[in-house]
Amino acid sequence: MKPIAAVASAIALLGLAACSQPSHTVNHDLATAPADAFMAAIAAHCGQAYEGKVVEDTPAPTGNDPFAGQKLVMHVRGCADPGHELRIPFHVGDDHSRTWVLTRTEHGLRLKHDHRHADGSPDAITLYGGDSKPPGTAERQQFPADGESVAMFRRADMLASTHNTWAMEIEPDQRFVYELTRPEGRRFRVQFDLSKPVALPPAPWGDQASPAP
Repeated sequence: MKPIAAVASAIALLGLAACSQPSHTVNHDLATAPADAFMAAIAAHCGQAYEGKVVEDTPAPTGNDPFAGQKLVMHVRGCADPGHELRIPFHVGDDHSRTWVLTRTEHGLRLKHDHRHADGSPDAITLYGGDSKPPGTAERQQFPADGESVAMFRRADMLASTHNTWAMEIEPDQRFVYELTRPEGRRFRVQFDLSKPVALPPAPWGDQASPAP
């Protein structure tokens, strides 16, 4: 399916899903329409998993690299209410601690990183992220670190992370990208191949229930 057709199809599917899902008070106007299109493009892949690879990591890691030699898989798993929230576990080898949580807000999107231990308990550094920088596009959304996350990073003496901006990109049926950048030149990108679904990974830590439809 061509990208434009895929987005249109995804938006139509999301509209149908909204009829049977819980309602949320969200300002769906022209200014925030790219957020809806972005969510719909990801929701079109609900229930599927895709393998990825690190395509950029600048500056190069000098110590232990948790991504080196690991199988990287994203799973569009949490789709009970796709117009409001999507949960996307990011598996790094046998590490199932990471889940990206995308939520539709009144003014756009919110990205949070849910980090858990193997027993399901929250990591000390979790639920960090930020709100999208408007207006964004149907293909790319950026999320500068919000005040809550900055305060968390400062308490943990992770001062470099206070300048984080995360981004996500999607080219329907082709690729999905997760990105982290900082002003001093830090740039990290993982790209997933959306044209080739892979076997579903196990549930992320802390979420052992069956994936929502």
